[in-house]
Amino acid sequence: MASEDTNPIDATPISPVRSNERRNSLEKHLQHRPDPQDLKNRHILLDTTTAPALQARALELERQRATDNLKKGLNARPEREDLIQRNILPASNAAPALQEKQRELEHHMRADSLEKGLQSRPDPEVLVKKGILEADENPLKDA
Repeated sequence: MASEDTNPIDATPISPVRSNERRNSLEKHLQHRPDPQDLKNRHILLDTTTAPALQARALELERQRATDNLKKGLNARPEREDLIQRNILPASNAAPALQEKQRELEHHMRADSLEKGLQSRPDPEVLVKKGILEADENPLKDA
């Protein structure tokens, strides 16, 4: 045991090349580090002139102001019924994912109804007999 106490402890690094690479890597990264203005533009650093002790409070006040503005905007927005009357929102209780299909279906139903009405429309001769059209009036001449 006495021989163990007299031997000095080996303090050489296990991989000296690696620690040197690491030091050089840090220096490289520090040389290519972004400018503070670039970090401010990317919202990583705060762009403020307030004292560091007051920055947290200033940020909190800014958030509170934004929250208050959102609440005012939400309170001032019109009711759903008003938006339906102004044809901004559809008068539908269907799920939003189904509303487009519902609009398409209503459009096709309207087109079918018009087509059916056009097919069952009386001829111009019948309208002349009933006195709705005059004899010299023929709506088919223009078509």
